[in-house]
Amino acid sequence: MVASFSRAGDGSVSIQTITVDTSATKLFDASASAAGILDGLRDANGDLSATGFSVASLNISALADSVADLATIESYIAGASKAVTEMTDAAATLGTTKQRIGLQINVVSMLTAAIDRGISTLVDADMNEESALLQARQVQQQLGTQSLNAANAASQSILSLFRN
Repeated sequence: MVASFSRAGDGSVSIQTITVDTSATKLFDASASAAGILDGLRDANGDLSATGFSVASLNISALADSVADLATIESYIAGASKAVTEMTDAAATLGTTKQRIGLQINVVSMLTAAIDRGISTLVDADMNEESALLQARQVQQQLGTQSLNAANAASQSILSLFRN
C-alpha cells in the first residue's frame, strides 16, 4: 500500500509503502492448502502443521474420559488457545495498519486544505492588486478628462479676448 508520496524541488518523486502480510491474518483459507488460522491443521502442541486437526472443525462429542481422549482434548485446547493468540495478533496487525492509513488520510486532508487556503490567498491577493490597478486607471482617466476640459476652457478664454 502507498504510505506517502513526495516530490523534491528538482522534480524527482519518491514513494514509500506499507507492507501488510495478509496471509497471516486469514481466518479461513479458501485455497487447497487451507492454511487459515481457524481451518489450518494443527499438531498436538497447537502449532500449524501438515497433519492434525482444524480448530474450525473440532468435534468432541465422541470423546470420553479416557486417557487418550483427555490428551486429545488437551491438544484441542492448545490448538484453540494458539488460534486465539494468532487471531489477536492478526487483529493488532490490521488495527495498526488501519491507524497508519487513517493518519495518512488525515495528513492528505490537511495538506489539501492548506493548498486550498494558499490558492485562495493568492487569488485574493491578485484580486486586490487588480482592484488597485483598476482604481488607478480610473483616476488617471478622470484626471485626463479634467485636464482636457481645463485646456478647452483655457483656449475658449483666449479666443474670447480676441473677439472683443
